[in-house]
Formats: sequence, structure tokens, C-alpha cells
Amino acid sequence: MSDLLLDINLQQSPDEYFGGEWQVANRVLNHNDPGSPLARAARLVLAPGQLEAKPIPPGPSQTGQWAVMRDEILNRPYLSFELPNEATRALVTRLRRSADGLHSQLNLYFASGMEMQLNRA
Repeated sequence: MSDLLLDINLQQSPDEYFGGEWQVANRVLNHNDPGSPLARAARLVLAPGQLEAKPIPPGPSQTGQWAVMRDEILNRPYLSFELPNEATRALVTRLRRSADGLHSQLNLYFASGMEMQLNRA
């Protein structure tokens, strides 16, 4: 990604910034099941209310739902994911976007300890 990315204030970011087709750039599993759909995902497609996790080896995608939730005190965004065999949530730790909004980078920290960096171009 050659474009300059700017940090977005997470407390004031619109929920729409989290949607789109994201490529998994980096992942640290920690205690997460390495066979879970999110741990095996190469791409996540976040359409309004619909989630598609496309796995690393070619195979069937898992579909489910996702939503943005915010904590009441600091208004920090969390992404809630529900797939047939997995339900979890992830704290958005960083969101960066290019000035034109065409390129983005999203960092997530999951309840299991898994960390994921996603890129969108």
C-alpha cells in the first residue's frame, strides 16, 4: 500500500468505515483455534449486516452476520461476528485511511487474543 494512511479517531469514526472487502495482511492466533473460520480467513467481506469469511486454502466460504457495537463510556468500536461455528467480538484498535478513502487498514484484537490486520484497496 503506497498511499499515505491517516489515523482515524475511533470514537468519532462512522460505522460505514468498517464495511467492505478486507484482505487479511497479518494474523497472530494466540489462544484462538487455528481451524476456526476467522483464523483461516484470507478475506473478510463485511456488507451491511452480512459477513463472508473466505478461507486461505480454496474452499467454501462461511457466511454469517456482523455488527458494530460501541462501549457506553468511551464509545470505542467493537465488531461482533457470528458465523455458524463461531461467535466472537473484536476491539478495533486502529483504523487508518487514505485521504481519498480508497485505501484503509484495520487492526482488530479478538476476545480469544487473536490479532488481525486487514487491508482494503
